[in-house]
Amino acid sequence: QVQLVESGGGLVRPGGSLRLSCEASGGTINNNAMGWFRQAPGKEREFVSAISWTGYTYYADPVKGRFIISRDNAKNTMWLQMNRLKPEDTAVYYCATTPPPTQDPRLPNYDYWGQGTQVTVSS
Repeated sequence: QVQLVESGGGLVRPGGSLRLSCEASGGTINNNAMGWFRQAPGKEREFVSAISWTGYTYYADPVKGRFIISRDNAKNTMWLQMNRLKPEDTAVYYCATTPPPTQDPRLPNYDYWGQGTQVTVSS
């Protein structure tokens, strides 16, 4: 049973940066797709970014050019570098992982989810 723990959230001013981490335990994620989703108050959970086990990356349009996803399988860890943050990026951010085969990593069809970390962008 894979467990995921996110960290790195917090309060940041518009234009600032944060780096989220997602550490997996209880199993290997080497061949897994991994993703980040977020949920703002009153809204549905939405896709942010994903990375395949080969390192292929996916980004939602609102974060393209600002966010960078990466992973280190040896450390069982994934990161999301968030730059030029905007108030509309405010949400609880969740990491997720699922073993192969993965149909479309942009869809929330992941087997394992973290508990979420709050990101608030406000002046």
